[in-house]
Amino acid sequence: MSKTGLFFKFLDNIESYICRTLLALFVVLLFAQIVSREVFSHSLSWTEELAVYMFVWFVFFGASYAAKLSAHNRVTFHFKWMPEKAAIGLEALADLIWIAFNCYFVYLAYDFVFNRMNLFWKSQTLGVPMKYIYLILPIAFTLMTIRVIQVNYYKLVKGIDVRDPESVENDKLMAGDAFSDDADNNNKPA
Repeated sequence: MSKTGLFFKFLDNIESYICRTLLALFVVLLFAQIVSREVFSHSLSWTEELAVYMFVWFVFFGASYAAKLSAHNRVTFHFKWMPEKAAIGLEALADLIWIAFNCYFVYLAYDFVFNRMNLFWKSQTLGVPMKYIYLILPIAFTLMTIRVIQVNYYKLVKGIDVRDPESVENDKLMAGDAFSDDADNNNKPA
């Protein structure tokens, strides 16, 4: 694989790599805090605050990653009773509304972080300007918008079904249960 291919593969999985790194780091920080308190009777106050900020960033990057996997919670059971084209159209319309919301939120978050936020707001123990902490909002919602567009491109243009592996497995299980329920009902004496 070429260097550009590796780079694009890395970019396509950037949220996954960031989430893994953040998870590992904030777990290590919290473990260090526990060991420091219990073994050395000394508290590292900055680790708790940093772990909280890392967890918040983890959640927002995880939301973007879930959008890439098309794994966000949705009410989709009613699509099974609709014609396929209507279901695809309604899901695309819902995603357009989602994209519009994300774009508006990116605008609001960008305006808040870069225009309205007080430059002197700093985190209590780390002393980091809060602007850098809140920067996750426009970043994550921009990434989420890109991922929703990407999923719809794969689905509507290329015909590739991008779905969360768990939802695919659930669909298989539900189809299997429905089949076994029908078989059980057919075997019962009348």
